Amino acid sequence: MKKSTASRTLYYYGRAVMKHWPFFILGILVSFGYTFCLTFMNARVVADIVDVVGRGGVTADNVFPTFMPYIIKLIIVNLIGQICSKLQDYCVWKVEILVYYDLSTLIFDSLSNQSMTFHNSRFGGALVSQTSKFTGAFERLTELLMYSLVPLISSTVLTIVLLAPLVPLYVIILCVILVIYVVVVFLLFKRALRLNSQAASAQNRLSGELSDSITNILAVKTSGREAYEKDLFTKANIEVRKADSKRMHSTIFNASVAAGMIVIIMSIQTIFVAGGNAWYGISAGTLVLIFSYTHSLTSRFNMISQTMTVINRSLGDAAEMTQNLDEPRLVDDAPDATELKVTDGAIEFENLSFKYNDGVGEDGIIDEDNPAGALGNIFKNFSMSIKPGERIGLVGRSGSGKTTLTRLLLRLADIQEGHIYIDGQDISKVTQMSLRRQIAYVPQEPLLFHRTIAENIAYGRPDASFEEIKEAAIKANALEFIEKLPDGFDTITGERGVKLSGGQRQRVAIARAILTNAPLLVLDEATSALDSESERLIQDALKNLMENRTSIVIAHRLSTVSNLDRIVVLKDGQIIEDGTHAELIRNGGEYAGLWERQTGAFNE
Repeated sequence: MKKSTASRTLYYYGRAVMKHWPFFILGILVSFGYTFCLTFMNARVVADIVDVVGRGGVTADNVFPTFMPYIIKLIIVNLIGQICSKLQDYCVWKVEILVYYDLSTLIFDSLSNQSMTFHNSRFGGALVSQTSKFTGAFERLTELLMYSLVPLISSTVLTIVLLAPLVPLYVIILCVILVIYVVVVFLLFKRALRLNSQAASAQNRLSGELSDSITNILAVKTSGREAYEKDLFTKANIEVRKADSKRMHSTIFNASVAAGMIVIIMSIQTIFVAGGNAWYGISAGTLVLIFSYTHSLTSRFNMISQTMTVINRSLGDAAEMTQNLDEPRLVDDAPDATELKVTDGAIEFENLSFKYNDGVGEDGIIDEDNPAGALGNIFKNFSMSIKPGERIGLVGRSGSGKTTLTRLLLRLADIQEGHIYIDGQDISKVTQMSLRRQIAYVPQEPLLFHRTIAENIAYGRPDASFEEIKEAAIKANALEFIEKLPDGFDTITGERGVKLSGGQRQRVAIARAILTNAPLLVLDEATSALDSESERLIQDALKNLMENRTSIVIAHRLSTVSNLDRIVVLKDGQIIEDGTHAELIRNGGEYAGLWERQTGAFNE
């Protein structure tokens, strides 16, 4: 992982923490107070008691009168220390809860506002895994800071400050060794940062392979490819094992070197404790302080190898999501974007030029055979006008630009040149949300959530009444099959609607578009998954739906568009024919040939 990625991760974490800085600062202060009271003040009071005992002369009946002030000090110190300890726990939990919410919101907003190009290039399962690792890494780092790093820094500062006036030579030697120790550990674990990042990437790839296989389990089983998928999973799993093994060996080696330096510090401390009184006249109480403070300090430094391991692993886990958060939005609202207001529904495509720059094809699927930019122009100086309320059909061979044109209208991608206007408003200057709320979109592959049928139908209008939902289902010819389901409208559709047939899913999606009641309508092969009888019934419903609405209908099945006001035939991103069904048949061009092949095949 690059250093910049680590710094960007800390930037996102720091920005979220600063929104709740009072809890964060209080957590640091009470962590310092906890260390000061329970580690240093306890030892200080005990050292004073040892000095009093060392001077002798305390009889049995004078124990309480002599040592009561020290006993009271110990009670107060421990009481304050325990209060600090509980406040520390409260602050850590509070920061984790608040920042977890903010980070999760940041990730959701970032991912949901990314372009389809971004999502088509990534595993959905890997993004979920990266989200969990990103937020989990923050929680680990927060606990590490409050429970390890702040006490470590506090112990170092307090040891130097409190021992320097008493044994300056010892403190100088200790400081030199600690500086060497920190430098060595930092250099050793700098390399581990890269290994942790590699291990996290391998684990994300494994999650992606598992998600891809499980999501498409029907294709796996019906193709008899279980062994093939297992082989892909095993290869990814082996990469995880190799990456984790490298990380383990590096960590153990680094920890061993760090442990060796701790032994050196403890040896010097033992020599001072043993000879301090004879050589320098150091009192017994001060020797107790040297031992207690140094032992506490080395115990914390002994954990620094584990601390660095956790830091490296956490930053490695967060790296890929950090890179996603840094990814620029290919489609973004203009700073002064306004709300789209549709009054008539006129659409104008004016001299637009567009090409995919990342090997993504018309259907949003990455084409591995096409490097970035190799697809060339999909559209070049393309112009087309659609009148208010006009119903037009887009036909043409695959790759002619039909679906791309509707995606540009929805701003799922942005054009490189030209303009698209709706009622004279440039869609690049309006908010994406207001644009898409004015367009009812039914794609070829129905988009259903793992929710009830009623929730799926009402997705575009969550405030719709049950009667309105039911009416939309009737118009989409979906009520009959819905009422036959055990739970009716409360039936859970399953992930992506897998519990429903293709035709049922499509009718639910059409019902959603009917209920949305947007002034513009885009149907992308919306009847492709229906049998002939269902198609006939839905055609009647769609005819009513499209009345007085500007509608764009994409269809390979030409019977779907034959009764529309106008049919536009595309080829290589250009309009080659434009007219009504009857006009195009008389012209005997591309459309007439397509119609003849389809109807001829049917008759045959």
